[in-house]
Amino acid sequence: MVIHGLKKFSLLDYPGKAACTLFTAGCNFRCPYCYNAPLVVDMHKNKEILSEDIYTFLENGRGMLNGICLTGGEPLIQRGIEEFLNHVREMGYAVRLDTNGSFPDKLKRLVSEGLISYVAMDLKNSKESYGKTVGIEDYDIGNICRSVEYLLSGVIPYEFNTTVVLELHQRSDFESIGRWIEGADQYFLQRFVDSGNVMRKGLHRYNENIMRQALDIVKERVPSARLRGW
Repeated sequence: MVIHGLKKFSLLDYPGKAACTLFTAGCNFRCPYCYNAPLVVDMHKNKEILSEDIYTFLENGRGMLNGICLTGGEPLIQRGIEEFLNHVREMGYAVRLDTNGSFPDKLKRLVSEGLISYVAMDLKNSKESYGKTVGIEDYDIGNICRSVEYLLSGVIPYEFNTTVVLELHQRSDFESIGRWIEGADQYFLQRFVDSGNVMRKGLHRYNENIMRQALDIVKERVPSARLRGW
């Protein structure tokens, strides 16, 4: 596991848990709006946090923390993730995994082994617009579709979320997403925030009125859909 960031405490990142958040390095996508670009490119500039130091932190945090959010980057590209998750499970922690859904077999294996308690899948866009949104124009979304289907089967508590960017999302995309994940347990539309560390400059977010229009479109097929970050 290569970990480049630690947020020591949050009551918001993991529903119903007092959690810390671990940021892994590296990603197989190049989403233009990514707010954690330093975790994806020029990673050599970051200071790695050793797994042993994380274990010590978690050991000392028992009683105050009961959850871990594992995000990135894309955590499922990490070698040694199974060993890490086994270790934290033995310590009694529940794990929320944030993933882009491009590694369905690994996701299924970790879930089947009881190493993950909650999955948040970043659904980038409609099937038709996926390539441009992940920064790989000819990207084959077959693995994304497999992960979506797997989570929709209800084997584990989950959510889908989409970060909405003016230059990347339009009405037809929300109509398509609604058809794709119809009946999903949880789906969030998130506003784009320019952290100053995004992959591509000059991107914009929709105003609240347009975001609510997008939400109404999705809710026709995904009644659970909500806005996040407003």
